[in-house]
Amino acid sequence: MSTPEITAIRLSGEGEAAPDKDILFVGAGLGTGVHALWAEAATELADRFQVIGWDLPGHGESPAHNEPTSIADLANAVADLVRAQHASGTIPAGAKVYYAGVSVNGEVALQLGLDHGDLFDGIAVVCSAAKIGDPAAWHERAAYVEQAGTPTMVAGSAEKWFAQGFIEKHPERSTRLLHTLQEADRFSYARLCEALAGFDVRERLNEITVPIVTLHGAEDGVCPPAAGEEIVAGVATGSAHVLENVAHQAPLEDPRQTAAILKEGFDA
Repeated sequence: MSTPEITAIRLSGEGEAAPDKDILFVGAGLGTGVHALWAEAATELADRFQVIGWDLPGHGESPAHNEPTSIADLANAVADLVRAQHASGTIPAGAKVYYAGVSVNGEVALQLGLDHGDLFDGIAVVCSAAKIGDPAAWHERAAYVEQAGTPTMVAGSAEKWFAQGFIEKHPERSTRLLHTLQEADRFSYARLCEALAGFDVRERLNEITVPIVTLHGAEDGVCPPAAGEEIVAGVATGSAHVLENVAHQAPLEDPRQTAAILKEGFDA
């Protein structure tokens, strides 16, 4: 296993000196880019946070990574990024630091809680679970995409990612996200599928002491609201939230309510 290279992407507060704002690191799910997924929500969050994102390997602005990678490797990369932001002064002295991750990045969020909880004042698990899907299915998808390419995943993802009617109502937003999938590196995508196959922390949730917020879409068939309830029942401190008319991409589908729940949850 190896730690991939990732780059910080400022989503709000570019060029600002904001010593009065806390920091929120955000991550996107498999096949998506952090800017495409979080841009609208970052605007809603900007009054409270400097929002800093990162892209998965081979997605958006992050370089491809064709070495075997685990969710723990991704969490280590994020932890290194957070420490670097402290060292550079991007994170002001005394600022609180939070994390919110969607789908596979929700798994990264849980792993951060397990391995690097001292870095964060609160963590949000968005449209995710302590275990997602079946390992055999992830390995099958990895082999398929490595051979056929990520564009083959666009049609199926469009059906699973968004609540009914969202694509017709917001064609620009949905197209922007699906374009990231089409352009994603096939080998990096395959290695991330394998990482998903190997992740299951259901029996370790009681080790997480950082306050946890879960947020799920009522129409999410990939990670239904019950996954959030399971997480909150297992961790030391947590709160579960559900968004109506939302499926698997909450920050894009309902950025205003996503931002409101994160603000409220992190203040609790």
